[in-house]
Amino acid sequence: MKKKFSFLLVLLLALSTFLAACGGDKKTDSKEEGTGAGGSDEKKEQVLNLLEASEIPSMDSTLATDSVSFKVMNNVFEGLYRLGENDEAVLGMAAEEPQISEDGKTYTFKIRDAKWSNGDPVTANDFVYAWQKALNPDTGAEYAYIMYDIKNAAKVNAGEVPVEELGVKAIDDKTLEVQLETAVPYFKALLSFATFYPQNQKFVESQGDKFGLEADTVVYNGPFTLSEWKHEQSFKLTHNDSYWDADTVKLKEVNFNIVKDTATGVNLFETNKADVAGLSAEFVDKYKSDENFKTKADTAVYFLRLNEGNEVLKNVNARKAIDSAYDKEGMVEVLLNNGSIPANYLVPKDFVTGPDGTEYREAVGDFGGFDTKKAADYWAKAKEELGKDSIELELLNYDSDSSKKIGEFLKEQLEQNLEGLTVNIKAQPFKQKLELESKGQYDFSFAGWGPDYPDPMTFVDMFVTDGAHNQMGYSNPEYDKLIEQAKGELLDDPEARWQAMVDAEKILFDDQAISPMYQRGTAFLERPYVKGLLRHSFGADASYKWASIE
Repeated sequence: MKKKFSFLLVLLLALSTFLAACGGDKKTDSKEEGTGAGGSDEKKEQVLNLLEASEIPSMDSTLATDSVSFKVMNNVFEGLYRLGENDEAVLGMAAEEPQISEDGKTYTFKIRDAKWSNGDPVTANDFVYAWQKALNPDTGAEYAYIMYDIKNAAKVNAGEVPVEELGVKAIDDKTLEVQLETAVPYFKALLSFATFYPQNQKFVESQGDKFGLEADTVVYNGPFTLSEWKHEQSFKLTHNDSYWDADTVKLKEVNFNIVKDTATGVNLFETNKADVAGLSAEFVDKYKSDENFKTKADTAVYFLRLNEGNEVLKNVNARKAIDSAYDKEGMVEVLLNNGSIPANYLVPKDFVTGPDGTEYREAVGDFGGFDTKKAADYWAKAKEELGKDSIELELLNYDSDSSKKIGEFLKEQLEQNLEGLTVNIKAQPFKQKLELESKGQYDFSFAGWGPDYPDPMTFVDMFVTDGAHNQMGYSNPEYDKLIEQAKGELLDDPEARWQAMVDAEKILFDDQAISPMYQRGTAFLERPYVKGLLRHSFGADASYKWASIE
């Protein structure tokens, strides 16, 4: 989410909600969370009124790639585990902790007595069906790679062996066996990610091409159901009385209005129509002394994708020039002003620690930085190598209020510091932007990624050759080899595995495959009566299972 973020992420700035990806962009502008009336002492309904900056791109867990879809799915579906407080993996559809073989490669789960919202029992086959579907090459799932730890998963996805040879099987209706290629230290947390959710085969097949397109063409096994979905306007989650742990779920409704403009969101908060509203820079100073004002550090990283399918951006000096030519510190201090910090890296700060206990970013350090002289030198070399005096590039952007400001800032800085460059901005709605990135139909784009599981791999494996979330034609065999080793033969050697991921990140910036911009922070207003709303540092952005109105 982050993404897996595929997410994964995953990335609008609008109102501080992370719309991306987990790729897609695990990611800001949280037009987030909210409930009913102002500050009176009367008993309030268990209704939370929130804001979102985007339509839900997908309700099919095998196809979703973005943070909005993952956030909704996290609250209406449930995998073997879900994330609880402090991002700990807690039992979901698994009735008890699994039996694990001595070599750590075989997990045997007991599925609890749980029901889908149509009354059907949740079975082990629901997991087998969904996982085989995600890996079936005919499905075209961008996030299929996140399942490659499962035995034969990569071969199934490549069409080399039939889906029946995937290392997952239903021993009986309530027993699921999962075989892995190698022992994976973060496997339980990974199982909370959306791509690992079950699907009700009979229902899915009965819906055909309509599955996941409307609220009533999906069945749910999570704390809530998606009871209303007015496309591009609003959607509503309703307490799922069929959920196995329904008594724990206090909220009766979670209402989302789709609002792309920060000022509109703040107005909805002020008029008691939203309980949480994200703040952009111009509102932070106004509200920072307000009792409802809050900030939160985040693990989502925003960056520029530099599409090497473009003749200019295929040139490494052009890529290095762009990375050096804009003031990241000024951008976060003036345009964001929400606790975000400049990023000269991919793997975020304060995310994970290495085998020796050292925080990853502290051990590895930064790459590059704002330097107009270096930018000019790189740009001069690029133009000479390309035989061009003037260059025109298009920036693919989101259509949110805050994203547009970031886009204008980049245009002004790049045109000022790179002589002969013209930047045109193409702002697109979230879903359409993701589609253009997936197809490689852009020059460079404003993107972001939030982690899908607690390991640097959730960031560094994005950019392997032909990777689903690479989306920019980057390829380096040495980089690919390090990622392959860190996901395979080095799993039994934590120190060597860690070094391989560090070395891979260094290669990424030697090649200047991307231009990192900032690590997200969020500033928002939240009513004091909103309790127990969990915000996660990886996977889905938020959980409402334990939230309540007090």
